[in-house]
Amino acid sequence: MLKFFNLIQNENMKIYRKGSTKVMILILLTLVVTVGLIFKFGTKDKPITSEWKQELIAENQQYQKQVEQSNSGPEKKYYQKEIAKNEYRIDHNVKPVSGKNIWNFTNEMTGMTQLIIIFTIIVVSTSISSEFTWGTIKLLLIRPVSRTTILLAKYVSSLIYSIFMILLLFAFSWFIGGILFGFGGADILNLQYVNGHVQEINWVLYEFKQYGLLCVQLIVMVTLAASIASIFRNSSLAIGLSIFLTMAGSIIIQFLSQFEWVKYVLFVNMDLNQYIDGIPFREDMTMGFSLSVLAVYYLIFAIFGWLFFTKRDVAS
Repeated sequence: MLKFFNLIQNENMKIYRKGSTKVMILILLTLVVTVGLIFKFGTKDKPITSEWKQELIAENQQYQKQVEQSNSGPEKKYYQKEIAKNEYRIDHNVKPVSGKNIWNFTNEMTGMTQLIIIFTIIVVSTSISSEFTWGTIKLLLIRPVSRTTILLAKYVSSLIYSIFMILLLFAFSWFIGGILFGFGGADILNLQYVNGHVQEINWVLYEFKQYGLLCVQLIVMVTLAASIASIFRNSSLAIGLSIFLTMAGSIIIQFLSQFEWVKYVLFVNMDLNQYIDGIPFREDMTMGFSLSVLAVYYLIFAIFGWLFFTKRDVAS
């Protein structure tokens, strides 16, 4: 066990000593600050007037026209969700909140996780493939540890990196949001659209849910990238293919949306936030279903990655 932890420590040192890793962290932090400044000084917030109920009714009428005119399923679902939220505010006298606060800014920054996924793909693909590209895998194999242990150490180190980046994104977004918009607002209620019903939830709890589910998505993508890197043993190919699959996911979903079996496609189940504030891709899909599908894909990626890493011969 001590040898395993030493390997993890060694892999972490390799990751965080690289200049590219420092650049990735700097890019992430810079983007958070930039977006925060744009929200603060580059946009104008619509003031909430005493006639806010009438304004929401008029807004719903516009949304309803968009629903009738739209040919896109996701677009229709978006407007239906907004209509339901506005109706809830009107019926329960929940006045909209004007402008940004620390928590909705932190929520906006969840979009940066796509960038973290790309960074993590680069890290895990390079960690595994470069050992074969540069021949340093031979130095690892002469140690009294199995290939499985070596692969597991690289995999765990990459997971630690991805979780670190998620936590860094959350903490830094919260900090910048507090500086720009104030550190209050923890008691502000957020409206969720779940299973066709609108619910009130505290922003703090909502954010922990959001980032927790994003960690599941990250874990699956790290495993996919590690599997591709183990199979092809070429960092450029592994990085390119993994990023392509990540970016092309929405196109693949749209192309296959007409088929009933599309619900078993990996990318349809990746966005778990559709179950806590949105409309599931298909009505017969649930959080448990998506987690089960992701678990199956996870096992497939892990098994194939392990087989190719441990069974293939190393060139002399």
